[in-house]
Amino acid sequence: MLIRGVEFAGAIARPGGEAPEGGLPQIAFAGRSNVGKSSLINRLLGRTRRTVARVSSTPGKTQEINFFRIGARLGDGRDTAFFLVDLPGYGYAKVPAAVRDSWKPLIEAYLSGTGQLRGVVQLVDIRHDPTTGDRQMLEYLATLGVPTLVVLTKSDKLGKVARGRREKQLLALLGLPRDQVIMFSAVTGAGRDELLASLGALFEETVP
Repeated sequence: MLIRGVEFAGAIARPGGEAPEGGLPQIAFAGRSNVGKSSLINRLLGRTRRTVARVSSTPGKTQEINFFRIGARLGDGRDTAFFLVDLPGYGYAKVPAAVRDSWKPLIEAYLSGTGQLRGVVQLVDIRHDPTTGDRQMLEYLATLGVPTLVVLTKSDKLGKVARGRREKQLLALLGLPRDQVIMFSAVTGAGRDELLASLGALFEETVP
């Protein structure tokens, strides 16, 4: 899949808020507050100089559900459009407790109530074992029956041998098959083509 256009389309700040108009299919990105989600999204969309997702050294920068309208060309040559949805990070974040506590119902209301949701990309830091929040999110998505792809972020932080070892360990810990997991580096771009291809496959069977 080739990204051809990106624009911010709107945000939801509370449960029950309405998504931007357009009725487009949606792909959501979820993960712990410090997993590198904003950096991954910017690299994935080819926006490393003029970013679209806000990157901060402070976890928890994204406090709303943000929608980006993406124009893309599929591998079979057809054009399509969809919303890339950036969910607030869960887990530790230096924000007021009341704000942090509001994210769970906000995220759950979105995931369970969005008929256009085509799939979720769940991010896990390759250097660390899955957190309780990671496991709870994956279990919740399985309960909803939402197609889920797990991306192991920050793969550039490890050498080749260590990356392979950690991948095997995380596959075992999460109980996932190899084809449901992609290693990714927002620094080098490794894994970008594979992730784009996986996202494109979600659309190619259904775009008329």
